[in-house]
Amino acid sequence: MSTATLPAPATPPAPMSVFERYLSVWVFLCIVVGIALGQWLPAPFQAIGRMEVAQVNLPVGLLIWVMIIPMLLKVDFGALAEVRRHWRGIGVTLFVNWAVKPFSMALLAWVFIRHVFAPYLPADQTDSYVAGLILLAAAPCTAMVFVWSRLTGGHALFTLSQVALNDAIMVFAFAPLVALLLGLSAISVPWDTLITSVVLYIVMPVVLAQLWRRALLRRGAGALDALLARIGPWSITALLATLVLLFAFQGRAILQQPLVIAMLAVPILIQVFFNAGLAYWLNRRLGESHAVACPSALIGASNFFELAVAAAISLFGFESGAALATVVGVLIEVPVMLLVVRWVNASKGWYEDGQKP
Repeated sequence: MSTATLPAPATPPAPMSVFERYLSVWVFLCIVVGIALGQWLPAPFQAIGRMEVAQVNLPVGLLIWVMIIPMLLKVDFGALAEVRRHWRGIGVTLFVNWAVKPFSMALLAWVFIRHVFAPYLPADQTDSYVAGLILLAAAPCTAMVFVWSRLTGGHALFTLSQVALNDAIMVFAFAPLVALLLGLSAISVPWDTLITSVVLYIVMPVVLAQLWRRALLRRGAGALDALLARIGPWSITALLATLVLLFAFQGRAILQQPLVIAMLAVPILIQVFFNAGLAYWLNRRLGESHAVACPSALIGASNFFELAVAAAISLFGFESGAALATVVGVLIEVPVMLLVVRWVNASKGWYEDGQKP
């Protein structure tokens, strides 16, 4: 099948920042620090846990906003005009992200959490673990996919257009999809809390970020770039602070069941490689260029884990298995996605050979 010629990527591949490359190290350190602080100073963390309004923890809500808004500032919804130009790749992205990924994770969670690993997991947290894995899969990647795309020489405009479209869909589809999958998994759905989470952690940050972005762009693209460079570290810092709080509450459960993280990682790992491989293969079959196939595969493999963590805390609480399951996604995100990046780069010759008439 012939392949449409695409312009070269707008930006050359750039190295990951120190925070991005060693995210798994920082997360592991947060696990250690959070567990230690939770055991040594339980009273302050219990006080933080009680700071809630309408089931929303105020300190965590603030940290989530600091995490998410800098990422959403990078999203240009004007790129939706590019969707028609790359309709095959966009079609694969939407199919994998919304029709395959959440449902495959629900199936994997049922197989591994309810059956294979069930004898080794606390029975009262099984539903919560399943819910956390579903929340993780229902939130397509936003910010980190720009990094993965850059490392593979991915087409910059395609990457931007698929992120913008995914974010637009997520505003409307996240809550119904999560509710459907939780219902299919026989987990009760607190609709009011779910809707509150969507408004707080998707709708309001998207609106504020886009208003802020437009105001900056009126002063020139340099103003936006300068702000992103200045506040970029805020996202990672807020994420790490949130993880310290989480593990301060999760510490006792983890010390009692140290292998729980490894067991939760299994369905996440399978899902990453399955979805990346499926999207990559479909793009090849449809005749898309390698520069489109890479970001399409990578967005299907990674997750908007900041949103998943926020929703898990709101729906099930700090001490829930759902919150822990989403954090496992954060822990393994970078090393696993770097493996996927290496794989799609190494297979470029095979990919392009399959497109020759």
